[in-house]
Amino acid sequence: MWAPATVSGWLSEAETFIRENPELAATAILVAVVVLVSAYAFVRARRPAGEEFRRLLGEQSEIAVLMHPNPDPDAMAAAVGVSSLADQLDVEATIQYPGQIRHQENRAFRTVLDLELDRVDHVSDLAAETVVLVDHNEARGFAGADGVLPAAVVDHHPGDGRGDEFTDVRTDYGATASVVAEYFDDVGAVPVPPDKHASETDADLVLSTRAATGLLYGILTDTKHLTVGASEPDFASAAYVYPGVDQDRLDRIANPAVDAEVLEVKARAIAGRQVEGSFAVADVGGVNNVDAIPQAADELIQLEGVSAVVVIGERDGTVHLSGRSRDDRVHMGNAIESVLSEVTNGDGGGHSRMGGGTITPEVDPTGETEPETVDRDGLTDALFRAMAGDV
Repeated sequence: MWAPATVSGWLSEAETFIRENPELAATAILVAVVVLVSAYAFVRARRPAGEEFRRLLGEQSEIAVLMHPNPDPDAMAAAVGVSSLADQLDVEATIQYPGQIRHQENRAFRTVLDLELDRVDHVSDLAAETVVLVDHNEARGFAGADGVLPAAVVDHHPGDGRGDEFTDVRTDYGATASVVAEYFDDVGAVPVPPDKHASETDADLVLSTRAATGLLYGILTDTKHLTVGASEPDFASAAYVYPGVDQDRLDRIANPAVDAEVLEVKARAIAGRQVEGSFAVADVGGVNNVDAIPQAADELIQLEGVSAVVVIGERDGTVHLSGRSRDDRVHMGNAIESVLSEVTNGDGGGHSRMGGGTITPEVDPTGETEPETVDRDGLTDALFRAMAGDV
């Protein structure tokens, strides 16, 4: 039996074996390396994404949590969750966004949860070199955005964007808030009820009442109260955060005062709609509050006999489109994208049930010529053709 008495004897025997059987020794070493790499990959694959995300955050000193332009409740909820987890790991987190927060529901979300959100106009405004994108996977909406290489991406929208160190894009989830809630569950965070303080728990990590309330609202809004696009994980995440939700604050966010112009734009959309079969297009003309346009689309899609709608409005020369579909034949994002791709300075897209786009005026820098106006009648006809599948 081969059993050297000492370590030096074992090394001597091993050296002799390798010298006499070089090919066999090389094969054995290669097999050992493959086994070790496979074992490491297996362990990483079994490790929950929340643990990986926590590890990434813990290695930073500060991060910028970046939302998409004009963030909605799902984006804000995901950002609040990431910020809350970072704070508990002694990582300074700044939540940032380009654009504006205009919709009354979004403003209420920010106010009721007392969120500190910083606006970004230029890449130099980012609060940290380490950027975490939430609810989108490619930075956009500000000067220099195309040069941002995020360290992490957490999203549920399809796209090609990736994080340099961490990418978690779950297109089968109804909301990014569900993904972030799952992270807290992965790391064993305990939801804190609204009538208690975090210090009353024995857990190393907690899910604060503010974060829980925001995450639940984010899930509910992006899945239309768990009725559209929701998957099993969305229900599970909602159940997990529920013990920490402040029902009073949730109600205040869900039922804010409505801007008078929003009601007027909805009325104009209903009264002035054009209908072809089960499709409707409404041009509401000029608006001050651009967010009234998607709200009018939400209203029109509820009308009996209507299965797909697009609302058109204009502010400061820019034409805005917002569409909704509950017709399996109409992919609203594709329909609007196909129409606007044929229009100068047109840009649009979206999901099967929801889409939008803009047509920006082409301004002559010399000021010698007036910007071309958009043929709104032609745009309406093109939208009807697109919804009918004639694209």
